[in-house]
Amino acid sequence: MKILSLNCGSSSVKYSLFDWENRTPLASGVVERVGIGGSFISHEASGREKLTVNQDCPTHKDAIKLVIDTLTDPGAGVIESLASISAVGHRVVHGGEKFVKSVIVDDKVLDTFRELSSLAPLHNPPNIQGIEAARELMPKVPHMAIMDTAWHQTMPPSSFTYALPHKWYEKYGIRRYGFHGTSFLYVAKRAAVLLKKDPFRTNVVICHIGNGASVNAVKNGLSYDTSMGFTPLEGLVMGTRAGDHDPAIPLYVMARESLNPGEMDALLNKKSGILGITGKYTDRRDVETAAEQGDERAKLAIAIECYRIKKYIGAYAAAVGGVDAVVFTAGVGEMGPITRAGALEGLEFMGIKCDAGKNEISKTRNAETDISAKGSKAKVFVIPTDEERVFVEDVAGLIGGTYDVHTRFDYTFQHAGYRNRLRDDAFNKQCAKKPSLLKVAAAPLEKARR
Repeated sequence: MKILSLNCGSSSVKYSLFDWENRTPLASGVVERVGIGGSFISHEASGREKLTVNQDCPTHKDAIKLVIDTLTDPGAGVIESLASISAVGHRVVHGGEKFVKSVIVDDKVLDTFRELSSLAPLHNPPNIQGIEAARELMPKVPHMAIMDTAWHQTMPPSSFTYALPHKWYEKYGIRRYGFHGTSFLYVAKRAAVLLKKDPFRTNVVICHIGNGASVNAVKNGLSYDTSMGFTPLEGLVMGTRAGDHDPAIPLYVMARESLNPGEMDALLNKKSGILGITGKYTDRRDVETAAEQGDERAKLAIAIECYRIKKYIGAYAAAVGGVDAVVFTAGVGEMGPITRAGALEGLEFMGIKCDAGKNEISKTRNAETDISAKGSKAKVFVIPTDEERVFVEDVAGLIGGTYDVHTRFDYTFQHAGYRNRLRDDAFNKQCAKKPSLLKVAAAPLEKARR
């Protein structure tokens, strides 16, 4: 059974193809610049060189057709025909309160996603367009939706309710929903494996730090609180999003500069965060380079971001009654030792100690690493996220009739013997060039490679 995963953004389509019977990822890639001209696909398949092809894709349907054509191409492809694909899993950012787990897509489910689009106007519409296009191109296979918000449906009312007129929640569904749920699910299960604990007796704080960023408090294996809220704007400082701020500020500026709600929304989501502070950067690597060259605003951006993450780690450790581990994941979380070090500095009084040398070594997206200092009461892990794996297992479970909410569903990656062959191979190649990586590989992975 071959399972295709699709993640459709406003101008991109990310994809991966997985062989379920052999538990083997076959290919992955992304079509970029969909609908804006200059489209191209970057395609990687096991055992082959990376392929880039320029081809204009005015719509998501064109982009998904390009994905299918590439996967079935006699030279670059990994399957003979479209008939080899048994099912398709789609990322949907916002499922509201309607969905607590992944679902098989039908017309009724799609209508519900459309109703929820006002809650995620930047994300749900392209997600829906992708599902519609894929169903048209592949009408004979089942399509499933995997939602970012589903993981957080275990939050108690004290965590998700805002101190606003309660009728707004009843009438408009205004509450904390949280995002990055698929990533948090995977990382929480893997953290329990590394800790050698029952996942439902494990407390962790997970920092998903990328261009979009959020922190998740996981109490006894369940999402208890999270920094993103009604929308992905709340919480941490992000690449272009403001995160937490006094809600009176936008009202004040709107009055002073005669801005309408749409203009202010764009400023808060697209012109704030790291970009707002530095005036020119969103990529943390650029910010770090500028800081090294003496750029004071770049230095300030790093300090603000790290401080905000630290505050959430402390708050969430208190919320869950102490943590077994603090975990970093996503692009910056996996590859950014400066951000990790800044976020953890001064938390030694809580028993959270990071080894500076191990932290500096840990720059890999192919292996789980342990950067805890000797004597740290709580572990500090870096765990590369794998949202596509969650997609695949949810889809396989839905097809096989075994799927349920994560408390009653057995994921392969929540077991100590779980392997990812592509990541293992890539990590071994990395270690050949940088042997020091083996010093920080988390115990189960290190042992498996000996």
